[in-house]
Amino acid sequence: MSIQRLVIATRKSRLALWQAQHVKERLESLHAGLAVELLPMSTRGDEVLDRSLEKVGGKGLFVKELETAIAEGRADLAVHSMKDVPADLPPGYVLAATTAREDARDAYLSSRFASLAEMPPGAVLGTSSLRRAAQIRERHPSLEIRLLRGNVETRLAKLDRGEYDAIVLAVAGLVRLGLAARIRARLSIDESLPAPGQGALGIECLADRDDVLQTLGSLADPDTAACVRAERAVSRALGGSCTLPLGAYAVMERGTIRLSALVASPDGRRIVRAQAHGADAEAVGAAAAQSLIDQGAEAILQALR
Repeated sequence: MSIQRLVIATRKSRLALWQAQHVKERLESLHAGLAVELLPMSTRGDEVLDRSLEKVGGKGLFVKELETAIAEGRADLAVHSMKDVPADLPPGYVLAATTAREDARDAYLSSRFASLAEMPPGAVLGTSSLRRAAQIRERHPSLEIRLLRGNVETRLAKLDRGEYDAIVLAVAGLVRLGLAARIRARLSIDESLPAPGQGALGIECLADRDDVLQTLGSLADPDTAACVRAERAVSRALGGSCTLPLGAYAVMERGTIRLSALVASPDGRRIVRAQAHGADAEAVGAAAAQSLIDQGAEAILQALR
């Protein structure tokens, strides 16, 4: 018998609600008679804004409460930004679908300077990401990089109040919120390698819910899923934390996954890069991770622990 009702656990931020609403509308359009409801929740990751994610438990703080709602039967599934999902899910949970990817690049926003290259020494740039900070410091060591936490609107408000000369956010979130006009420049993949899974949405549910898995399968994009699996395999091999200064981005070209990855010291003075390609996502990710390890990635990461 087909499912008649599903409940989506979601964070309360406007972007998270947009993502959950997007999945709700897709499901209802694909499955006649299906009613989908949202269960908005506040997570610890949303509540602790005065410290970096690295110091309070990592991006997994954004998903734990949603998983609890699923385990307790208050929700059937959760919708996540894939870049916020730890490389290993808790036992009993599964990623039922990865949706087609939005633009995975990072966005440069500023009302004062047209580009990173135009920012003078000492200018203040805001980001919450060690990955972004390291890659920007490598190319622009004279900039002052400061912690920037909060949802998209909060970060934009801090920029508009002049607390930062520029900020860097994900293109995907701005596009989804109708804020693409705020983007001054889209940083190239070479300039700022994205986080694993950036731009893609992942839908999580319990592994034993065959009825939910079957329903959610209609949302899956196989090419995006394969690329994201390769990217997450790099993260898993290097410790699995979403907060590592690690970038990984893959594209699918005629059945071949082409993956670029990097690990950086937070100050940007040491960055190791690797590339790998092949048909098997896990193998491609493992090969890139091994290449990074061979070049000294573990020493970089050990210094952070």
